[in-house]
Amino acid sequence: MHDGCSGSFENGQQVVDKVRMMGFAEQPTPVPLSITCGQCGKPFEMETFETVCPECGCVHAVTPCHAFDPANVSSAGIGY
Repeated sequence: MHDGCSGSFENGQQVVDKVRMMGFAEQPTPVPLSITCGQCGKPFEMETFETVCPECGCVHAVTPCHAFDPANVSSAGIGY
């Protein structure tokens, strides 16, 4: 089930699902990531592999293999 670092995703919801399935959703990222919300465009700090935008509630996630670059963060939508 685990694809290592080569897993590909079609959308942000798949990234969130993968992070949740792996049990990493609430774990801290190796470094905090400064990201811009994919829904409302507001900047915020992402400190766990799954994070909710404090402004609009859009869920964002990044897989552990890609958690060193904010460009790898995907948004899954508000309340996902």
